[in-house]
Amino acid sequence: MSKYLAFVVACIFAGACAAQPPHRLSLIYDVSYNGVVAAELTEVLEHDGKRFSLSSEVRGKGIGALLYRGAAKRWCRGEVTSTGLRPLEYRDQRGDKPATVARFDWARKTLTQEHDGKSETTNMAPPLQDRLSFLYNFAFQHSPELKPGKEIKVTLTDGKGLTRFQYNVAGREALKTPAGELETVHLVKQRDSTDDKGTEIWFASSRDYLPVRILVIEKDGARMDQVLTRIGN
Repeated sequence: MSKYLAFVVACIFAGACAAQPPHRLSLIYDVSYNGVVAAELTEVLEHDGKRFSLSSEVRGKGIGALLYRGAAKRWCRGEVTSTGLRPLEYRDQRGDKPATVARFDWARKTLTQEHDGKSETTNMAPPLQDRLSFLYNFAFQHSPELKPGKEIKVTLTDGKGLTRFQYNVAGREALKTPAGELETVHLVKQRDSTDDKGTEIWFASSRDYLPVRILVIEKDGARMDQVLTRIGN
């Protein structure tokens, strides 16, 4: 009994018992354009508590199968830290085109981006993540501070360049999805005069803060809606 109590106390103070996603899981989404489902997105997360990898693949579905040739794939890997995910490499490949790549050197505080036959190295501007690991970062934070009104600033790379984003926590809400009703935290990207699209993200507070919905609204009003349909192993 004393050994058990010591273990529990150690977990509490070290954060070892903090919630993390299962070591492997898959998330399936329907992607719709203006209300019509056009693609299916599959994302797979694997980690051992110290390192992680994420893969993302989208393929045409229904009428969208006529528009999509091949698949769009993204992949990243990195380290799991006490403050979340620290990416080391990111790749984005569309069909048969060469992949764009981002390599993170945290020791030298540099980021190398490879695209269109070019390689560019710049200094890091933390907080820095790639566009895939950012969506799963909250799932690995011991106590995400996502209170209504909080501002979240982050710089993201897609392998081609860096973009600075600011999200505001709009609040908490119950979101109905094909995967069930989930308690979520709703983030809204702040737009400036040069921004051509709006972005909103819902993270499931009841499921390790996994991303369950992403809504993108283009300047012309076109809507791309990515909604979780199921979670698997």
